Amino acid sequence: MTRVHEARPRDCVQAHFPDGRTFEGPIGTSLEEFVRAAYPDPTIPPMAAIVDGKLRELGTPIRRDVEVRPIFLTDSDGIRIYTRSLSFLLAACVEELFPGVELVIEHSVPYGGYYCRVAGRPPLSPEELSRLESHMRRLVEQDRPILRQRVSLQEARDWFAARGKPHKAELLSLRGTDHLHLYQLGGFRDYFFGYLVPSTGYLPYFALTPYHDGFILRFPRRERPTELSPPEDYSTLWQVFVEYRRWLELLGIYDAWTVNEAVRTGRIREVILVSEALHEQRIVGIARAIAEATPKRRLVLIAGPSSSGKTTFTKRLAVQLIAQGLRPYPVSLDDYFLPREEMRARGLKDFDDISALDLDLLARHLEELLSGRPVTLPHYNFRTGTRERGPKLKLARDELLLVEGLHALNPSLLPGGMAKDTFGIYVSALTQLNLDSSVRLHTTDTRLLRRIVRDAAFRGYPAEETLRLWPNVRRGEKRFVFPYQGRADMMFNSALVYEWSVLKPRVEPLLLQVRDPRLKIEAERLLATLRWIAPYKGDEIPATSILREFIGGGILRGYYPTPLERAVGR
Repeated sequence: MTRVHEARPRDCVQAHFPDGRTFEGPIGTSLEEFVRAAYPDPTIPPMAAIVDGKLRELGTPIRRDVEVRPIFLTDSDGIRIYTRSLSFLLAACVEELFPGVELVIEHSVPYGGYYCRVAGRPPLSPEELSRLESHMRRLVEQDRPILRQRVSLQEARDWFAARGKPHKAELLSLRGTDHLHLYQLGGFRDYFFGYLVPSTGYLPYFALTPYHDGFILRFPRRERPTELSPPEDYSTLWQVFVEYRRWLELLGIYDAWTVNEAVRTGRIREVILVSEALHEQRIVGIARAIAEATPKRRLVLIAGPSSSGKTTFTKRLAVQLIAQGLRPYPVSLDDYFLPREEMRARGLKDFDDISALDLDLLARHLEELLSGRPVTLPHYNFRTGTRERGPKLKLARDELLLVEGLHALNPSLLPGGMAKDTFGIYVSALTQLNLDSSVRLHTTDTRLLRRIVRDAAFRGYPAEETLRLWPNVRRGEKRFVFPYQGRADMMFNSALVYEWSVLKPRVEPLLLQVRDPRLKIEAERLLATLRWIAPYKGDEIPATSILREFIGGGILRGYYPTPLERAVGR
């Protein structure tokens, strides 16, 4: 006998959560209501949810039965939504308290926050900054709704053009659809290139702290989602950002639209050439500083996170050191990884932990080399997971060692006696380019795009594999790399203002191949950001560019300086 029978249409929907619980409500009930029912008093606040494999904001109405996985502030998507929403709240309050003033969000800070400033007037006084923070807190306490409004693309473009934002109006033409969603808080209305929380009550964790000619919008890190880290002085890093801002002004580049316009008009060639010249100028300055520190400091340590361009930087630095009359030789920490079997025996799962390095062998080799004794360097075969015999090396008394790797600035790397006579350099792609004045292109995304392109081109890894490994890479950086950037004598910003345009046509086809449901969410996020960037092939990029390490076509890939003894045949 059949168990199928005619029934009336249901007037309710169900949301099924990962722990097996199911909640039911009327058709059209918001996702926020379902999540609040499932998590009525959460220790860590939810920011959004994955609904049937798609990231959805909490204001989304549910019209059919769905599978729901909440996204909390401890998730990468959660902290992005939180900081984007907090930036939106800040922008709304700046407009309300200081009409006609433009908020500029420039860069992230190491302890959790964004460096911000105002344009069109002098910097905010301490009293004005206190008033701004108090107003933000008042709106949070009132739990004001952040309304999402669907408008036609033309209406949105007209709206921004009429309010003196022609670049944003033009940028929106790349949207690819005939509509978009603006968000509104009180009388403030804007487009922030991504999802926001449904109301201001979700944003209690923040502070405004004066810094230089602006202020820091402080917010929590994923690891401690309800706490603000104490502010720190990041003077060395600050100078790097100040230099990069000057470079952008010199190039006439202020946001994504100006890069796109350079591509459209052909001025991108000049942008490329000047950007590369500025990189070279900085490398020359670092080489001169090392020359002045020699011979006392013959050991140069070069650290930085994944895909920061450390390898190419090290080789370009070596060339400039030779031009300064010095003889350097690069040594990669990667070659000192423990054999894979030994790593397994020690319970090590990846190479991001400094314990994966054979520190005893490294210290012994460095001591012998700096003493003038010959050493057979190791070479790590990542395919087999074994260490092989590498080249033989013997240094003259006036020759340098350039030690490059993730952990080069970690104080555990070298014995104390050897570590005190080193010269430290920190390399990272510190992007300072915005989609518009208040919406940043994330530094981490620049490195991730570089790595996806490089892994596919030189290691045969699909984007899916790179995305799968990336969270482990990030955890390792936060634990073993970022804490020691302050130990550097000098920093090098490897970001190139034009690189997103060059990476776009190479990375988009790779991201479109991602099929794993969880990884596809991240791929779609990156694709959504890339839609605002005009593509450029980049044939003019010099063969020595940092970017060539990732896209190919460089001349430094197989280059290693020859020790002077071998170079002259002695």
